[in-house]
Amino acid sequence: MAQVDAVIARRLASGVPLVGQVSQYIISAGGKRLRPALLLLVCGALGYRGEQRHNLAAVVEFIHTATLLHDDVVDESTLRRGRPTANESFGNPASVLVGDFLYSRAFQMMLDAHDMRVMEILADATNVIAEGEVMQLVNMHDPDLDEAGYLQVIRSKTAKLFEASARLGAVLAKAPAAQEQACADFGQALGTAFQVIDDVLDYDGDVAELGKNLGDDLREGKVTLPLIAAMRRGTTAQRDLIRHAIETGALGELDQVVAIVRATGALDAARAAAAEEAQRAIDAARELPANAFTQGLLQLAAQLLQRRT
Repeated sequence: MAQVDAVIARRLASGVPLVGQVSQYIISAGGKRLRPALLLLVCGALGYRGEQRHNLAAVVEFIHTATLLHDDVVDESTLRRGRPTANESFGNPASVLVGDFLYSRAFQMMLDAHDMRVMEILADATNVIAEGEVMQLVNMHDPDLDEAGYLQVIRSKTAKLFEASARLGAVLAKAPAAQEQACADFGQALGTAFQVIDDVLDYDGDVAELGKNLGDDLREGKVTLPLIAAMRRGTTAQRDLIRHAIETGALGELDQVVAIVRATGALDAARAAAAEEAQRAIDAARELPANAFTQGLLQLAAQLLQRRT
């Protein structure tokens, strides 16, 4: 990971000072670096030790960071990772344009692999992520969104880059098709579980630990699994209150919505759904060679359910 960070620092260089300022601001905020770590673990599990693992790990982190810059503008977010978002600090135009820079720099770096399969995976992933963003936008303030529609969004918007990161590790290692698919399945399941838990924490987290404002999803009109489960389990009055809160995005009812989500067992239902995805990831990882790196993948899936940030 230290070598990945060195690649990130080197490839952020730009002759335009604002590009470097905004890029460094969001990259230096830290984050979990889950996608690069996933790519490195898969490479290790399948025996690939070449330098391209560091380059492509930096690529997936750049793509992820670009989506964060754009997301925070679209969502009008003000807090991420415990400090003001880039759009809050530098303005929306700078955030959008530097996000574009990170996307284009990522595509420049992909060429270093000299592998059309790598290009195909990453081009497909960025396209699916963009579609997921648009799907989420269309679904905003729609209380009739069901679990299938919700899963379609998060598997496109979030899980797709996890899936691509894991698949890239297999491609670099020139793994057989069955192992490549197992890696992709692991990544998709892990990414899905990650997002479900993220949505749970919006109603059950701590601002200081989480690094973002609670209730942001409701303010933005995002219909997530905890709300879907609460409406399914609640009384007519409870369901009507949640529907109204989703439609208006007003936070005046946030405390009531949180109380309903907790009282109906919706958080437990969402965590159970995440646990199913984590188990799917574990089952996929068991298709890989048994070694310390594969053990790391198994631990990653198991510990994901305990995350509080």
